[in-house]
Order: sequence, then C-alpha cells, then structure tokens
Amino acid sequence: MVLWYHMQKFTAFIVNLMKQEKLFASQGGPIILAQIENEYGYYEKDYGEGGKQYAMWAASMAVSQNAGVPWIMCQQFDAPESVINTCNSFYCDQFTPIYPTKPKIWTENWPGWFQTFGARNPHRPAEDIAYSVARFFQKGGSVQNYYMYHGGTNFGRTSGGPFITTSYDYEAPIDEYGLPRLPKWGHLKQLHRAIKLCEHTMLNSERINVSLGPSQEADVYTDSSGACAAFIANMDDKNDKTVKFRNVSYHLPAWSVSILPDCKNAVFNTAKVGYQSSVVEMLPESLQPSVGSPDKSFKGLKWDVFVEKPGIWGEADFVKKGLVDHINTTKFTTDYLWYTTSIFVGETEVFLKNGSSPILLIESKGHALHAFVNQELQASASGNGTHPPFKLKTPISLKAGKNEIALLSMTVGLQNAGSFYEWVGAGLTSVNITGFNNGTIDLSAYNWTYKIGLQGEHLGLYKGDGLGKANWVSTSEPPRKQPLTWYKVIVDPPPGDEPIGLDMIDMGKGLAWLNGEEIGRYWPRKSPTHGCVKECNYRGKFDPDKCNTGCGGPTQRWYHVPRSWFKQSGNVLVIFEEKGGDPLKIKFSRRKITGVCAIVAENYPSIDLESWHEGNGSNNTIATVHLRCPEGTHIATVNFASFGNPTGSCGSYTQGNCHDPNSTSVVEKVCLNQNKCAIELTEEKFYEDLCPSVSKKLAVEVVCS
Repeated sequence: MVLWYHMQKFTAFIVNLMKQEKLFASQGGPIILAQIENEYGYYEKDYGEGGKQYAMWAASMAVSQNAGVPWIMCQQFDAPESVINTCNSFYCDQFTPIYPTKPKIWTENWPGWFQTFGARNPHRPAEDIAYSVARFFQKGGSVQNYYMYHGGTNFGRTSGGPFITTSYDYEAPIDEYGLPRLPKWGHLKQLHRAIKLCEHTMLNSERINVSLGPSQEADVYTDSSGACAAFIANMDDKNDKTVKFRNVSYHLPAWSVSILPDCKNAVFNTAKVGYQSSVVEMLPESLQPSVGSPDKSFKGLKWDVFVEKPGIWGEADFVKKGLVDHINTTKFTTDYLWYTTSIFVGETEVFLKNGSSPILLIESKGHALHAFVNQELQASASGNGTHPPFKLKTPISLKAGKNEIALLSMTVGLQNAGSFYEWVGAGLTSVNITGFNNGTIDLSAYNWTYKIGLQGEHLGLYKGDGLGKANWVSTSEPPRKQPLTWYKVIVDPPPGDEPIGLDMIDMGKGLAWLNGEEIGRYWPRKSPTHGCVKECNYRGKFDPDKCNTGCGGPTQRWYHVPRSWFKQSGNVLVIFEEKGGDPLKIKFSRRKITGVCAIVAENYPSIDLESWHEGNGSNNTIATVHLRCPEGTHIATVNFASFGNPTGSCGSYTQGNCHDPNSTSVVEKVCLNQNKCAIELTEEKFYEDLCPSVSKKLAVEVVCS
C-alpha cells in the first residue's frame, strides 16, 4: 500500500503539470488520451489476487484525477468500464474492446523490434506493416499508433533493457538520424492518404462484411447519401487471388488489402510498393585536428591517454565476506563494480612446475565481466539479450606467492519489465579456481574488497573540458589493444550538414562522450553467422526472428552524434575502452542518401492520392516510376534500368528474360540532371512488341549527387 501511495502521488503530480500548461483537450490542448500502466495484464496473474486489486485500483485512481480526457490501459485484459482497454501487437485487426461501447484502439503497432548487442537485426517489411494497418481499419479500428514512428537513440546509459543497443532505431519509418526510411515511410504515407479518402464514409456508416472466398473478404461502408468505401483483403499467405466485387474483378496479391474509397477504384494495395527506396551510406571522415590547436608540437592529432589500474583505486568503498549484488550496490550510478580479492599460491603447486594453468570458473547473474589477475586481463565474458546470466571458464596465470584477483562486473542496461523484475539483479554469484594440489578453491566466501565505478568517472575525465583532475599523457601514437584506457582528442566537426555517426568498428567495448555529452555505450559485438534472409517474404504473420539481417556483422557499428553537440572547433571526444581497441581507426561518418531506386509494375495503382476526390477517380491512369533525390542534389547517373520482368531489390536488381535494351536511354532522357522525374510504363516509350505475354515492370536505380 505504501507503493500505491507513491504511485498516486506521482500520477497526480504529472496530471497537475499538464493541467497547469492547459495541455488536455478539455482545456483546448492537444492531449486527447491519458494512459495508466502499460501491459500489466501480462504479469497480473503472477501477483495473485493482489495483482487484480492493484489493476482495478490503478484504473480508479487515474480516473479520479479528473484530467478531462479518457484513460486507457494497454493490454489490460480485465480493465474496468471506467477506462478503455487497448491493443499492443504486430496485428490488432481481431482485437475487440471488453465493452462494446468503447472504441477499438491500437496503441502500439511495432514497425520493427529491439536490437540487442550480439544479436541479428530484425526487419519488418513495409508490405506487412501496411497490411496490418489496413486490416485494422477494415475491421472497424478507430485509432492506430506506431511504436516507434521516429527511431531514437539511448544516449548515455538510458537503454530500455539489458543488452539493448545504444541505437533505438527500431527500423522505424523515420530513422534515428531523422531521415525517412524508404520505402517504408513513403508506403505508409500513401496508405494513410488512401484511408483518409474513406474517412467521411467510414465515420458515418456501419460496416458490412462480404465473403469473397475461403480467405478473401470485403468490408463495406455505405452512408445514407450513397457514398461507399471498401477494403478488400486476401488473407491467404501464399497465393494471389482474383476476386469479384460488385461485378468487377480485382487482383489481390497474397497477404494484401486493396482500398477502394468509392467501392470501384483500387487506389492502394498494401503489397504493391511503388514508392522509391533510398540508398543510404555512412561516408567515413577521418578525425581532423581542431583548427588552431594550441599544441603545435604534434603533427596531426594529439591524443591524451589515461590508464586505469585494475582493481581498487583510492580508498575501498567496503570489504565484505562473500559476493554482493551489483545493482543493489551501485544503485545504477555507474555500469561498473570492482570485486577484488587475493590468493596465496605455494611454491609446491604442480602447475608452477609443469607449465599447466589453473582454471578460473565464474558464474554471474549478468551482464558482462572482465577478469584480471595480477593486473593482466585474462578473459572477458557476457550474457545476451535473451539470457543475461553467464559463466566464464578460462585458464589463468598465477605465480608463487600473493596473486591479486580483480573482476570488473558490468551492467548493460536494466530490466524494464516482467514479474518481480526488481529482484533479477546482476553481478557475480560464484568464483572458483581449479587445478591446485588440493583440488578446487572456492573464493565465493572469501573477503572481497569492493569499489564502485571507475577512477576516470570519479575524476570527471568525460567532462566537456576533457581534463578533470587526471595526469593525461600526450602522444601522437596512442596505445592500441590496451584495456582500461581513456582516450581524449580535440577535433573539428565533419563537413556538411548530414547527420553524424561515430564509427567504432575497431574498438572493443566502452563509453563515448563529445563535449561532455554522453554518446552512449559502444560495443561492436558480432551477431551469429546464421539465421538471416537475403530477401524477406512479407507474406504471413510476422515475428521478430522472421526476417533477420546483418548476420556475422556487428549489431551496431555507428553511434549517433547530434550535430547540435558540435562546436565550430575545439570539440573534445573522450573514449573509455574496457578491453582494447585501435583508437586511430575511430572515424566520424556522415549519413547520406546517395541514390534512389524504384520498381513499379503495370498493374500498380497510380491514382494521385493528393488530388483524388470521391467519385472522380479512374483506373485508367498509367503506372509510373517516381524518383526524387534529396534537396540540393540531382540524378547524376543511372546505375540500372530494365523494362520487362526484372527481379531483386534496391542495390541488387537484375534483368529478367524479358528486357528492353532501350530502358537505360529512356530513363536517362527523362531523368538525368533533374532533382525528380517520372517515367510512365507505356510502350510508346519502349518497344511495342516487347514480351506481349509478360506483365511488365520497370526497375530503376540512380545515383544522386
């Protein structure tokens, strides 16, 4: 009950802040809904009757705040009638509110999924997202919200769970750098324009369902004036179908929905992506020394270096028998906790004479660990995003006499959901060394000396001036492959105005700052070499493991650095490297759209959704490829063009057995040196007798400069 009191106090504080700024719709502001709890329904049963009581209390408490707008509870399967229960999922078309008087609301449509260090990159196709949205509104949906629509960045140590990457890009329609992810952004833009054309009719009529086949159906909205809108769906995840609706035939690709704002013209189909794709590159820029750098004795970059001592620095925080929980000890003021002890090795130990090595065995609740013996790094280990606990088994070098054991435990984000997750914890649970004459030595119950955080953190080496209180050592050749090392360099910003990423592919693991702003954790940990697809089949139910990419490469290579963090000169870049990397290979990279592609077929809808008005549409428009380079650039080169039956995707188009050799010249004539262009798929532009039995496509890839 004490916790309930604090939750009510916090909720009231936030609601009153909104009221003071007149932000609720009841006050003329933009907030139309308020939410209490999120997905608690998944965990409620684990708390028994208390969980049910809490959920009901939370709803009642929220409503009592008199915000003047409805309250929602997401994925709350027993929500009371005083609030609106809503859906979070990849698909919510079959979701039904508990109470029939409530609107059907989809609060989280996931256009991608979380990335975790060391895992493959999940990819959700634009066709499937569009299908899920169209189906939701087809089946009477009222409100749909993307989670996320604009990807983000977990700057500092703010990641939303163990091992979640610094990037929170989420493969969202707008990426974490602020650039539209094409074709996903454009396809969804056209989808919502098509739905918008149906808005008036849908809001003023009841829905009627019409079966068109075993996995095909139409949902029809007709108002009192006779206006009509329809959604025609093919839920078959393998086979295209042709259906007859109101005596007209419509071709439906597998797993697709066609939208007919007038019940006649299919202005949009979720599986037919006509919007252009973009070629996005990270263009490397070597670190440039700041103009007017005061120290002219260095040719090129001047690096300052500070090396941490493994183990206890300064005064120990405490000594305790046994192993403590990492999170309860650090209170998340830092990622780092030192566990240190010592062991005496007698001269009669056999491994000292025969050259064998004792084995260090460590078990940890998570998340990562570097093991040092006598100041030397012996090994590193970590869990992963699905299983944070881990074990370390490694040979170590011990000498006769006293040996110092220093274990650096690390967290990589904190648990953010789950039943009783406050008890999950992190840190070491057992430490053993095998290979002694008398067997195994269990260090778990030894006296351990503890130190919270790093010396460099305590000295403020990451601050904007990059100096702190440390004795930096200046050099033009900073040490490489060296653990526990701080690097500082003063640089100019990269040229241009494109978004910036910090390329850390040649570093190990650690933290980075620019001018005192924490870029975040870096860890170019490689993903498994298997489990990815060359081309994703969008058909059928999506799950996070269906369309993985990036096998064998680092989960995250580039780390977003906002342009606003840079000064014109004198920018202090500070890196803390835990296990060893090559700082001379650190680069900034400019994120730039260098080209665009499009592939359109003759049967693609080509209605102008911006100017199309109810009743005035026509199916007689000509399918057209539209290309547009970023503002300030033009189409410089046509890399690929084929009219016929080309295959592949942007960057990997190939000619089919039907190809018009005139394709490139036609596209060049229309598009070269233009910022944008449009090529109609007409045989007047191409050969009239080209493959008459083939339904033709035009695929184009161009370079922008």
